[in-house]
Amino acid sequence: MPGYVELYELSKAYPTRSGPQLVVDGFNVDIQKGEFVCLIGHSGCGKSTVLSMVAGLSSISSGAIVVDGKEIDGPGPDRGVVFQSPSLLPWLSARDNVMLAADQVYPHVEPSVRSEIVEYYLSVVGLADSMEKFPSELSGGMRQRVGIARAFSLAPKVLLLDEPFGMLDSLTRMELHDVLLGLWRRDQRTALMVTHDVDEALFLSDRIVMMTSGPRARVGDILEVGFPRPRRRADVLDHPEYYRLREHLIGFLESEGQERLAS
Repeated sequence: MPGYVELYELSKAYPTRSGPQLVVDGFNVDIQKGEFVCLIGHSGCGKSTVLSMVAGLSSISSGAIVVDGKEIDGPGPDRGVVFQSPSLLPWLSARDNVMLAADQVYPHVEPSVRSEIVEYYLSVVGLADSMEKFPSELSGGMRQRVGIARAFSLAPKVLLLDEPFGMLDSLTRMELHDVLLGLWRRDQRTALMVTHDVDEALFLSDRIVMMTSGPRARVGDILEVGFPRPRRRADVLDHPEYYRLREHLIGFLESEGQERLAS
């Protein structure tokens, strides 16, 4: 069955002195509507490159990306992006940073309705009392909450997350996992997330796409993650399949790492 998001024979090449260098080559994945997929692989294998092409922030060398039956050829509000750094405008409050995005997506909606949308998502991510604070007054975790609220406020068809918790401490990261899953479950968004964290991928995703080591990276394996939802961390850790799946992921990454060293 065709996916809601289809990545077909996706390739990305960069020019070098010796000719084009293929970073991603023949990448194929179908993502179903409402599915949460994690993309994992070694540093430099092209994970963020794939996400950037889906976001429309990086051109496609060959292949195609289809979202909800429409081939994309650039960025658009149908794809909300959460980066590792939330990239907030320092002279705007948390509320105004989210409002800036909402103004672009809902230009014909009454300002009061746009305000309700912004305030709703900031409240849901736990920032009801911090809406008027500036980024310099917020912790790293709070700034990332603003980034998550901003992405969801766009009502995107696809949510794209590029290692959004990679710069946070473990406790904050776990708190934001729960925030993200709560929003994702409530809004039923289709999500594609890049991560290097095996346990994070297992806790969040329905499927994990494993990339081979670059250059010429492609899909090496896909792991189904069938833990019941809604998920509690303790229940996932106690699930009889957890350590088998974890060992499978680590085994794949170790073998890819050995191949990369050998080459």
